[in-house]
Amino acid sequence: MENISYTPEEPIAAIATALSPSALGIIRTSGKGCIELVSKLFSRPQALCEAKGNTIVYGWIIENEKKIDEVLISVFRSPKSSTGEDMAEITCHGGPVVVTSIFNALLRNGFRTAERGEFTFRSYINGKTDLTKAEAVKEIIDSRTDTSRSRAVGRLAGSLFTEIDSVKKLIIDTLAAVEVEIEYPEDEETIADAYDTSDLEEAKNRLKSLSDSWKTEKLYQDGVRVVLCGKTNAGKSSLFNALLKEERAIVSDIEGTTRDWIESWVSFDGVPARLFDTAGLRETDDVIEARGVEMTRELSSDADIILYLVDSFSGLSAEDEAFLKTAKEKYAVPLILIWNKIDKLGSDLPNATTDLVSEDSQVRLCAKTGFGIDLLSHLVKEKLSLLSTLDRGAALGSERQKKCVEEAFERITHALKATKEGYALDAAVQDMEDALDSLGEITGEVTSEDVLDSIFSHFCVGK
Repeated sequence: MENISYTPEEPIAAIATALSPSALGIIRTSGKGCIELVSKLFSRPQALCEAKGNTIVYGWIIENEKKIDEVLISVFRSPKSSTGEDMAEITCHGGPVVVTSIFNALLRNGFRTAERGEFTFRSYINGKTDLTKAEAVKEIIDSRTDTSRSRAVGRLAGSLFTEIDSVKKLIIDTLAAVEVEIEYPEDEETIADAYDTSDLEEAKNRLKSLSDSWKTEKLYQDGVRVVLCGKTNAGKSSLFNALLKEERAIVSDIEGTTRDWIESWVSFDGVPARLFDTAGLRETDDVIEARGVEMTRELSSDADIILYLVDSFSGLSAEDEAFLKTAKEKYAVPLILIWNKIDKLGSDLPNATTDLVSEDSQVRLCAKTGFGIDLLSHLVKEKLSLLSTLDRGAALGSERQKKCVEEAFERITHALKATKEGYALDAAVQDMEDALDSLGEITGEVTSEDVLDSIFSHFCVGK
């Protein structure tokens, strides 16, 4: 982990757009006096210094009496800016040379290069955002599908913060009732039924639901490993190209065309996936192809889901049945049996080994025409147990958040157990306070410098 040191209020600058030819480029600045510093390089310094927040000023960036580029400068005044500080964002023409020239001029005139995530860090320390929203920003940047992005947007909009805040209120209300009981006890001999535990029970259930949500969210963030396998000429490469919507794999009627695996990112009904096209399964004397077959088996054993293709016209072979049996007994991952090339078959489906693959795990399609691919995408999501979690609402966005929720869940569970078993009320109080601390770590109310370093050091520069 990088050891990053942030200096609040110090003027910082960063290039916020990709350094590649484009229509526009943006350089962000933030910090005390940043607008005045930019004005020293601006053709209309007084207009810029006097500009109100949320306005745009037109002019030129000039250094040593030489014009660098014609620009628009967006002015944001503290505290009504994304960082909570004064900000000036320079929009210029998007050529890499132009953008870097302006950026370097800023560095020569009082700015330093922003660290990774420093703009978002300043937003956090100035109360403009909490850690759940800050982490959601990175999720959105890293998202690979519209569904992944929309789930992160929910956290950016505050869905997770609201849920955590609601759970905390349940604990705080219970804690208040317990404190009253400690101060004014009616029966000092027992704490059984000393206070109403219904809010604590609800908090426990909602924490469990949040903890369970991480499995789904992790798949949407990291993606799943999907392996296409089957005998030679089953149509794996054709399906690979159809799912990618581009010609990436070589398609040929010659057996053994694919000798190595290739991979690419695709979307299965919104679920990001690393899709592997593998060598056809068959006995071969070719050393290179044989190694490819061996790698196919290795990839299958490490997959999140296997898509096994069979030529519908030829039907299941002994080799197909042997692989399906091995997958069922050893791999312990979901498998979908795909009957490909149904255009050659008409409406009849060959007899399948239903004892190895259930009917609801089979799909008929034609990779050549694209028929049945939408059904396959939906079935992949279903087999990954994602359909039931789509409308969950608030969900966790990081491993860090899951760890904190699990700690809170354990403390609340222990508090309820202590109450039922007649421990002193002080024990339940300590558990509830510890749970509140864990939940505070999620939003950033309670956190350490190391945690902040870990979160913001993984951001890109300019965010």
